[in-house]
Amino acid sequence: MQTVLNFNNGTIIYADDRELRSPVCRKLFELKAEIKPIRLEVGDYIVSKRVCVERKTVSDFVNSIIDKRLFQQAKDLSEQFEKPIIIVEGVGDIFSQRNIHPNAIRGAIASLIIDFGIPILQTNDGEDTAHMIHYLARREQEERNIEVALRGKRSGLTERQQQEFLVEGLPLVGPKLAKRLLKEFGSVEGVFTADEGGLKKVGKIGDKKANVIRKIIAKNYNGN
Repeated sequence: MQTVLNFNNGTIIYADDRELRSPVCRKLFELKAEIKPIRLEVGDYIVSKRVCVERKTVSDFVNSIIDKRLFQQAKDLSEQFEKPIIIVEGVGDIFSQRNIHPNAIRGAIASLIIDFGIPILQTNDGEDTAHMIHYLARREQEERNIEVALRGKRSGLTERQQQEFLVEGLPLVGPKLAKRLLKEFGSVEGVFTADEGGLKKVGKIGDKKANVIRKIIAKNYNGN
């Protein structure tokens, strides 16, 4: 059964359960929000069926640009919600974080706004973030009468990723070798129908590995 932190049947907000100890949730409790904690795959706070908030500190925002998380998160948000929002929390200078050129940050922000249609809001601290999220929820639910609904799944694997995933399932085959096999044979079917001689033409595959791969592909399935 889902836990509901209910304070006088206030505004409903789905919150990622990893956020529960944050200053944001503590303030939302004080604001009498009805918090429904659950593990969210996309975003941190859902305030209506169309609005989801991804919360980042200044340092995490910059780190997510460097490690490329930001754009996958933006893709998931924009695919799942009509009006996603990213809140960057903290008073630090966003352009002085780590060793990254300011233009890279500007480019990321421009991409979020133009390519993904996601506005960026900056707040001073957790309490300020909570007030903003609470206001967004009240505007959606009370003023616009838009229901709040739990949704948001990360986008599925691309066809290429699915192909790589299938080939990686073969014994002794890791991600790099899976890519080499697919490049050599052109398709998953090509990999699975290749004989031992063909497999050995691919780098890092010798007699033993080719034999193990062919053995598992050809072996009859015993469902007992």
